Amino acid sequence: MFKRYSFDITTVVRNVNSLELRFQSPVLYAAQRSKAHTSYWVPPDCPPPVQKGQCHVNFIRKEQSSFSWDWGPSFPTQGIWKDVRIEAYNICHLNFFTFSPIYDNHTQGWNLEIESSFDVVSLKPISGQVIVAIPKLQTQQTYSIELQPGERIVELFVKINKNATVETWWPHGHGNQTGYNMTVLFKLDGGLSIEKSAKVYFRTVELIEESIEGSQGLSFYFKINGLPIFLKGSNWIPADSFQDRVTSDLLRLLLQSAVDANMNTLRVWGGGIYEQDEFYRLCDELGIMVWQDFMFACALYPTDQGFLDSVRTEVAHQIRRLKSHPSIIIWGGNNENEAALMMNWFNIHTSELHTYINDYVVLYVKNIRQIVLARDKTRPFITSSPTNGAESIEEGWLSANPYDENFGDVHFYDYSNDCWNWKIFPKARFVSEYGYQSWPSFSTLEKVSSKKDWSYNSEFSLHRQHHAGGNNEMLLQIGFHFKLPKNTDPLQTFKDTIYLTQVMQAQCVKIETEFYRRSRSEIVDGKGHTMGALYWQLNDIWQAPSWASLEYGGKWKMLHYFARHFFAPLLPVGFEDQDAFFIYGVSDLHSDCKATLTVRVHMWSSLEPLCSSETERFVMEAGKAVLLYKEQVPALLGRCGNCTRQSCVVSFYLSTDNQLVSPTNHHFLSSLNETVGLQKAHITANITQQGDTFVFDLETSAVAPFVWLDVGSIPGRFSDNGFLMTEKTRTILFYPWKPTSKSELEQSFHVTSLTDTY
Repeated sequence: MFKRYSFDITTVVRNVNSLELRFQSPVLYAAQRSKAHTSYWVPPDCPPPVQKGQCHVNFIRKEQSSFSWDWGPSFPTQGIWKDVRIEAYNICHLNFFTFSPIYDNHTQGWNLEIESSFDVVSLKPISGQVIVAIPKLQTQQTYSIELQPGERIVELFVKINKNATVETWWPHGHGNQTGYNMTVLFKLDGGLSIEKSAKVYFRTVELIEESIEGSQGLSFYFKINGLPIFLKGSNWIPADSFQDRVTSDLLRLLLQSAVDANMNTLRVWGGGIYEQDEFYRLCDELGIMVWQDFMFACALYPTDQGFLDSVRTEVAHQIRRLKSHPSIIIWGGNNENEAALMMNWFNIHTSELHTYINDYVVLYVKNIRQIVLARDKTRPFITSSPTNGAESIEEGWLSANPYDENFGDVHFYDYSNDCWNWKIFPKARFVSEYGYQSWPSFSTLEKVSSKKDWSYNSEFSLHRQHHAGGNNEMLLQIGFHFKLPKNTDPLQTFKDTIYLTQVMQAQCVKIETEFYRRSRSEIVDGKGHTMGALYWQLNDIWQAPSWASLEYGGKWKMLHYFARHFFAPLLPVGFEDQDAFFIYGVSDLHSDCKATLTVRVHMWSSLEPLCSSETERFVMEAGKAVLLYKEQVPALLGRCGNCTRQSCVVSFYLSTDNQLVSPTNHHFLSSLNETVGLQKAHITANITQQGDTFVFDLETSAVAPFVWLDVGSIPGRFSDNGFLMTEKTRTILFYPWKPTSKSELEQSFHVTSLTDTY
């Protein structure tokens, strides 16, 4: 599934030909390979029973999650999944063409390394010329080449004209994604000419692991074009169990949704597939940085010669195919396998551990890493995620504790402790996985279910939940701060529960992400300098409960709307510690800006703010997180008159010359199941059309938390959703993804806020 095959059919081709393909079940093949590996056990044999999956996926080079995962079904596909063609040539053929832009610090100029592979079938050498042209960079160079019979590699070194200004490629939110059209023309003997065209992007990437003042360990952050960048984003899984359903339109929809939520990074997770070319082309165009895993996840793997040979071919092919993409900023050897081995997920006896450690080093270091370093000098490689990076290398490639907050990246999940308590989260250098589950909307589930399925404990609900105890964990988190729904209508109870799982997920991931963002500039008890937050996960593979913020098909969950705010380039973050209320300002901007912080207190029972205060104008430093405001909660409430934790809520925002420059954020002073004065809100919407966009003018009778606008299955997204409505009116835009009408929207429209579930 992960490599390309070509067969020479010269000796067998006839006037009339038929091609017969015979497939073996991937499940049976994997089982046979496992059974044939008799020298020692390579765990795990099978996925946990809750995943309802197939066994021995670690013995087949195929999408690992296709044998089931904790967010997806078991559909081990078989067959040909990419195009098949016959190529005929009698002189020579260009097999592949790849290139790497490289910045020379010594000359302070850009160069381009181009590699082309030819199959020369001519019996005598072929000579000719290669002309490389990048018109916009006033660069054109001609080279003489001679191709000997056989497989031949042609390497060209192109110096970019020093007089041309090279505009670099930047991640989304940090600059433009400038690319340059390049043509490479091979003019060979006998009038043969082969032309390739490509888009070339120029950018540098460095992974910085160095000591930090006041802290043990090392930093772990990325510099793009010399600038430290906080990585904001999520993790990408396959967009469908059946890849032929994944169109370029679907990819654009999902990736555009990532950018629309202020993300700049996606990690292509190691249990899926190496994505199609269109995925990386879109990431280049949209400015999405890609953390690219190799396809090994949550398992140990065999290292017999056949398996290693297959992996070496796979890795070489994928690097060749993908390395020209500026979006890819790092190669990762595997997902969680260092942790699996060192935290002993598979209960391996201590006396046998050396065998598996040796296998690990053979596979990821002596094979994969070696190939990466030989074939791509333009981006870093790490063996695993999570890993301690340079510290793991020091410890012989495997750290005693791969989750050490002082090094590398960490993954963090905790479903039993209260997610509103930010003290449970790791103040790590980089957090590449974290998250909470929720259910997709009823309109998404309805397409694959029937009436008997529409309850939280139905067979359907249990069948689609592939994470042990997941449905109960969601109810536990909801129960910490919200009232569980108790409607006399079972269907309404199910819909209310779905809504509350989305509220809970959005709120949990918001609190956690804001904690990571405000930790970027500080060291507390030796911990901090967090420079990345990639929540698990962006997209869904089917209609089921999962950690995703985009439902199967692309509909935005409440979490995705929240991400648009918590990943905003300029953000005020509020939190409490020992009865004091703090607000940090977080900036991803490249330059300082002058701003004012406004803090308002609202009573749950009134649409008029109770009191409002403004700070002096201050300078918000570029690329920093700094304390802007601190006040004891009793003093804040006392200052606002008739207020208690239960009866009031705080909101705050940054502005410049009275223009909002950040989202309005808020902080709950008590759980929402303890509020005093919160009334049932009656919310109406007047819908009008403006060009391709629809305007929803909302009016509410009372303060309404978590206002959720839903238009069922009409594809599109709102400008904001899941918000706290503290004013009587508010205007929200709807951007349809397919043509729709005002009457269609009016028929499908439904609004929910928290008190509707009481």
